[in-house]
Parts: sequence; C-alpha cells; structure tokens
Amino acid sequence: MPLHLYFGPQDLLRCRFAVSPLGQTHEAVRVLRRPWRHGYHLPWLRRIRGALAGLDLTELWALMPAPGYTPDFLGPPPAAPCPSFEEELARLRATDPAAARGELARSLATAPDSPDAPVVRRLLADPARAVRRLADLTERAWEALVAPDWPRLRALLEADIAFRSRRLADGGLERLFADLRPAVSWAPGRLTVHTTGSVPPSQTLDGRGLLLMPSVFVWPEVVSGFAPPWQPTVIYPARGVGGLWQEPGPGAAEALVRLLGPNRAAILGRLTEPASTSALALRHRLAPSSVSAHLAVLRGAGLLTSRRQGREVLYERTPLGIALAAGEPPPA
Repeated sequence: MPLHLYFGPQDLLRCRFAVSPLGQTHEAVRVLRRPWRHGYHLPWLRRIRGALAGLDLTELWALMPAPGYTPDFLGPPPAAPCPSFEEELARLRATDPAAARGELARSLATAPDSPDAPVVRRLLADPARAVRRLADLTERAWEALVAPDWPRLRALLEADIAFRSRRLADGGLERLFADLRPAVSWAPGRLTVHTTGSVPPSQTLDGRGLLLMPSVFVWPEVVSGFAPPWQPTVIYPARGVGGLWQEPGPGAAEALVRLLGPNRAAILGRLTEPASTSALALRHRLAPSSVSAHLAVLRGAGLLTSRRQGREVLYERTPLGIALAAGEPPPA
C-alpha cells in the first residue's frame, strides 16, 4: 500500500542518512524466511548454513509478520550516522518494558491468526524478560549472520550514502529518489513510498525530517519504518548488492593485477574499510605520493569515493569497486 509523507520547510532541512548494524541484523534474519529476498544472497545463505545450527530465531521471526508490524524498539532509528552494533544493542536492552508491551501488543494485533501468535503472547506475558531475550537473540544473530562480513557490508552501505549525498547536492530530493522509482516517487512537498510495512497511509513529518537507510538485505523491497513518535524512515536497497557475494572465478586475482597493475590491485583489493593516504602508504610500503597517484586513478575510474573526516581524507570502495575486487589480489 502507498504511504504518503508530507514535508514542511523544516523537514527539507532535516533529511539525513544512517547505517544501522542492528537494522542490518534484523533484515538478515528476515531474509531467511522470505524467499523473494534470496536472489542476490544465495552464496551468503549457503555459507552461513553451519552458523545457523543451534540458532533458534523463532522469537524474532514471530515479531516480523509479513504483512504486519515489527516492534520499533527492536531497532529504533539510529541517532548517529553509523553507530556501533554495541551502542545500538545497549539501546535495545534499555527499552522500557511498558513501551515494549505496547509495541508487542500492536504486532500481535496486526497478525492475530499467525502460527507465530502464541510466541508473541508468551513474550507479552513478561515484557521485561522479552526485551532481555530479544536482545540476547539479536546479539547471537549478529555474531552468526552479519559480524563476519560487516566491514564489507559497511563499505557498500557507506558508498551508497556517498553516491546519494552527491545526487542530493546536485539535484535535490527529486534527483535523490529518481532511481528508486516506481517504489519511491517525489512530488513537491510529498514523498510516496509503495511499502510492504504496516504503517499509517500518510504522515505529516511535522519538523521531524526523514531518515534514509540503505540496506543490503531489504532487496527487492522498499520499507517504511517506525510509527510516531519515531523519526519516519525509508529503508531501501543499497546500490551494488548484486556483486556483493560474487565469488571470484579462476584467475580473478591475476586478472585484476593485469587490469590495474599490482599496486592499484592491492590497494583496491584490501580497502575493506575507509583509509587515508598515509595509512595506505604504510600498509603497502609505498611512498605517499605514489599512493596518492594510484588513488586518483581509482577514484577517476569510479572504483573509489572519498570523504573528509577532520584533517584526513578517507577513501573507500564504491559498489563497482567492491564488485571488481571480489577476489583479493596477491601481495604487492
């Protein structure tokens, strides 16, 4: 059903992006039960099969009805652009049991006849215990499903944000949302989201602005998250997901070296987290001037993006760079 979000002048000034490791954990849990999300993630699903042994996700799945309402306290909108998983988990553990009771009851009301309804009723019987149980289960899901790949996932999500920030600067909200059509469309003062979430059909932002969160695991859907009083949020598929789990073919590392040269291939292949010129020079035992020249070429080819953080400029791979570097090149 379409959701209409109505913007006032202050809302246009309060649009922001964030990356949520907690949110990615819950979206990863959803993938396991929603076959229509499997398309790009089959290599990941095969690889984590062993990690799922002994991991009972029943209580989390019970609170993720499709369609239906997932309690917002499981993963409230992050206050910072990229909080750590530990920070977000602490916020989940600190949930007021009374607030948890209200949201658990709402989730049950949206899917009262679900086979999972008895599980939700047991959680409702002791909301304080439910919060502890759900936090512990979320932590185990993070460790099994997401943490081993988090540097790669975070790089892709941050690259998406860097791309969309430039589009926002170039053409405003209309250009920002252009490639998300028809799931998301912009008209003056109104954003329409065709979402599968259980939300009111319209919201006036009332100065709260809009939070935009790219997701690795939400494809092919766009999801509108969080009922009032939380900040309205649109969760959308990050660019480059198609190449995220791509396994290198035979000789891929050597081919990357032939394409880029050994030093550029090594820099691209090992840039799993944002890094500065000086850090990369130390890592690869190259002169800073040489590294700077290599970075300029890789950035010009669309394989890297850069952003300033304090006095440093940090470089990170774009979705294209991540896909190209699917196989780590040999040491330079």
